[in-house]
Amino acid sequence: MQLELIPQTTALLVIDWQERLCAAMPPEVVEQNTRNVTHLLTLAGRLEIPVVATEQYPQGLGPSVEAVRALLPRPALPKTSFSAVRDAAAAAALRETGRTNVVVTGMETHICVYQTVRDLLGAGYGVHVPADAVVSRFKRNWRGGLELLRSAGAVITTTETVLFDLLKVGQGEAFKEVSRRIR
Repeated sequence: MQLELIPQTTALLVIDWQERLCAAMPPEVVEQNTRNVTHLLTLAGRLEIPVVATEQYPQGLGPSVEAVRALLPRPALPKTSFSAVRDAAAAAALRETGRTNVVVTGMETHICVYQTVRDLLGAGYGVHVPADAVVSRFKRNWRGGLELLRSAGAVITTTETVLFDLLKVGQGEAFKEVSRRIR
């Protein structure tokens, strides 16, 4: 597993950041985590990091939230499998990036995020999960999910750690934009 995040080897996966799922989560947690996901999406756009997004059963759970949807380079892929990797379109989209590391964000930590991360690790990807960009309805499930992710071999990190690891230097337009956003 590569611990250092390098833009040329990293992809961003946004799992099921959907309106109806957000409505079931603690509002203050959703607000902060949505902000973190948008920070990651913004930097991914600046550094040309491929983004793959999914929506769990969008007919029932609605589309991705507007703040996230507006920053996606292409529409989210619908899925019904809990693991995005068990969905042919999402798995293919990740393979097509050619990247070996994946930063994973999404809902819910102990279900779709966990099962996806487990499958990504099994497929040989390095996986980084910002704990402040994944969410569950209940804190105990979020904590349990993080423990499962760590036990499976994922790097549990934070959004700011990911942002600055990808940036590498404290200069340039991307750095200025990230600095403004996280204040």
